[in-house]
Amino acid sequence: MSVYRTPDERFDHLPGYDFDPHYLHIEGPNGEDLRTHYVDTEPSGGTGQPVVCLHGEPTWSYMYRNVIPPLAESHRVVAPDFVGFGKSDKLTDREAYSLDLGISQLHALMESLDLAGVTLVVHDWGGMIGLAYAAHYPERIGQLVILNTFLPVGDESEMSRGFLAWRRFVERTPDLPVGTVVERAIQDDTAWNKDIKAAYDAPFPTSDSKAGAAVWPLLVPTTPDSAFAQTMQRTRERLSRWTKPSFVLFAPDDPILGGAHEFFRTLLPTANNQPEVFLPDAGHFVPEERAAQIAEHILDFLGRAEAGDGTMHPSIPGSPK
Repeated sequence: MSVYRTPDERFDHLPGYDFDPHYLHIEGPNGEDLRTHYVDTEPSGGTGQPVVCLHGEPTWSYMYRNVIPPLAESHRVVAPDFVGFGKSDKLTDREAYSLDLGISQLHALMESLDLAGVTLVVHDWGGMIGLAYAAHYPERIGQLVILNTFLPVGDESEMSRGFLAWRRFVERTPDLPVGTVVERAIQDDTAWNKDIKAAYDAPFPTSDSKAGAAVWPLLVPTTPDSAFAQTMQRTRERLSRWTKPSFVLFAPDDPILGGAHEFFRTLLPTANNQPEVFLPDAGHFVPEERAAQIAEHILDFLGRAEAGDGTMHPSIPGSPK
């Protein structure tokens, strides 16, 4: 099976992304040696528990570049690139990608770094992978922060029109224009520019290198009898008994997944111990548009979790109800 490695020079001088690279080799689905990349920052002050940030489709750890520094002032922050994305190796065979591959990569990273008490921050596919991991390996997780994501079980009635339209677009466009996809989903483009768009395109210089980005949306189950759907169903069942702190932080104007906010508030028993906060006027890639607010809300949530306090810090912008 062919493995594509994006040339390192594609990542030179990306705006706002000057983190030292770290690599972990894992075994691929057919025994391939896959080099996977992750950001790993030591706290500049304090000794807070680690925060792990998981990207979705078709992004990479670059999306968290402005979330990481405020968190890294007091916490170790780890942000991996899943196989097929960012600086990680890319399998060129679409059939090689699966939910299990992402979960296995995350498990290998957690074990290799011996991370414990983790605050897991998830978005999009990072939510499907990360929440499945948390449900199956809760001993390493301390808290959950859930950005726009979902846990699909093969029920199309639960899927938004926005997601179904996105899926149809991907079916017709195997050579996915990644930077353009992100750009079109941005609602607040105040800070957006051509260099940021180019950074999202950087990992994918060829059509073959886009196999993961092109297949992830098509792996989302549309029937309940797939292995993916069954894993998501088990994840729902286990999270319905979750007892650790959890914080749901959504951009409700996201046409793809913005409506799933209440689903998670209802699913997770501990979610309603936290204030209901929205990030309005932002699209699907909310860490790209609302990085400063997300970082502040995460830090405030961690302070509440540590103190056992359900109140929200009054200086943080948001839309509490």
